[in-house]
Formats: sequence, structure tokens, C-alpha cells
Amino acid sequence: MDNKRILLDDQAIRRALTRIAHEILERNKGIENTMLVGIKTRGIYLAERLAERIEQIEGSAISVGEVDITMYRDDLTYKNEDQDPLIKGTSISKDVTDQKVILVDDVLYTGRTVRAAMDALMDLGRPSQIQLAVLVDRGHRELPIRPDYVGKNLPTSSEEIIEVALTEVDEFDQVSITQS
Repeated sequence: MDNKRILLDDQAIRRALTRIAHEILERNKGIENTMLVGIKTRGIYLAERLAERIEQIEGSAISVGEVDITMYRDDLTYKNEDQDPLIKGTSISKDVTDQKVILVDDVLYTGRTVRAAMDALMDLGRPSQIQLAVLVDRGHRELPIRPDYVGKNLPTSSEEIIEVALTEVDEFDQVSITQS
């Protein structure tokens, strides 16, 4: 039995990202010394979409990078006991030192992914500030991490699964919820 329920369609995702782009510009008073860093995999596509909207609104481009947190995960030994981790690489062309870095991810759950991304960023330099933008905040934090920008708050039970599909990876845009 398929009990998948669509929570956000492509238009709702587009509206949420446009709102987040406006909030980023308002809070940071523009984009000077500000950059977006997407957490692989889907976070990078959301960061690129945010950058497009920010450029449309502001008339200036914002730097976009991507961070791979594979080697920073605290559950790496549990997930990959029989195989080596697949490292996808970090690509940030601009020095993060003294920059306001806005980490971008698809779903915020326990906070462990964000903690790993912050560790990876700190290995690259010392940002003046790290902010967090997520498409979906589903609750259940295990670490004291809170997003600065949220597309949609979706309180869930721990038995529910939030799935984010993006055109760049999945050929369509959608956020859905299913029971595990």
C-alpha cells in the first residue's frame, strides 16, 4: 500500500525558494561578503536555484560552492562497514574566510548533517558567520542547530520519511511524506 502524500509541488518549492532568497537579501543587507554553499547532493541544486533568484532580485551574482560531508559524518563507520565511503568532493572556488556562508540543504532532521558541513567549512577557513537555509525542517533535532531560513516547517513523527525530489537529480520537483 502506497501512502505517499505530496506536501510541496514544483510551484510551492519555487515560491519557498523565492521567499528564502528575499529573506537572505534582507537579513544580510545584500550579498556583499556572502556566499551560498550547498550540501551534496540536493543542497547544491537548491543553492544554485537560490543564486539565480538572488541575481534576478539583486542584479548581482552571488558565489556558490558545494561541500561533501562524507568524511565528516559521525555515523560513517555504521553506514559503510563493508565498503569505503563514496567521496564526491568539495568545490568552493572562493575563500570562505571572513565570508557570511549560507549552508543550503534539502531537509533538516537531526542536525548531524549540518554539523558535519560546518566542520568541513571550518577546515577550509574561518567564515565570519554561518547561516542555514533548508527547504524542509521536519524537527527531531539531536543537536542544538536551528535554521535561519526555512521553506516549510513540516512536523513529522520519526516513523515518517520526507522525500525531496529535484529536477536535476530526479526529473521532477516534489516534497512528499511516507510512512516507514
